[in-house]
Amino acid sequence: MKKYQRILVAIDIYSEYDHVLQRALSIATNKSHLHLVFVTLPSTYFQPYISDVGGEYVAEIHKQAKLCLQDIATKNHIPTKQVYLPIGNTADEIHTLADEMHADLIVIGTHGRSGVKLLLGSTANSVLHGAKQDVLAVKMA
Repeated sequence: MKKYQRILVAIDIYSEYDHVLQRALSIATNKSHLHLVFVTLPSTYFQPYISDVGGEYVAEIHKQAKLCLQDIATKNHIPTKQVYLPIGNTADEIHTLADEMHADLIVIGTHGRSGVKLLLGSTANSVLHGAKQDVLAVKMA
């Protein structure tokens, strides 16, 4: 089996990410091979009002995500310089980062939805179908 040297782990700090992280840690031969990413959306929509919230709200989410990801990296002995926090479309940013860092594996969580929800798209599905690298979709508990 191929040994992965650069593993990009997509972490959703607002979800149960521990299972995804533990799977990535079990694959890595060295914790320094792991790179963590959380993508902040440039704006957020709240239903039922469908109002666009950006600016300071997005900056606050980004700041909190940075602290959280750095904490996760420190607790798991992953170099904090390997923490990435781009702002944009999640799948696009993961693809771009994976290409730039020459990742050979992307690890991402999936809720395992199917049918209509899969047809409408999910982040994991978008990452899988646009990636040049191997993708491990870890089913969330």
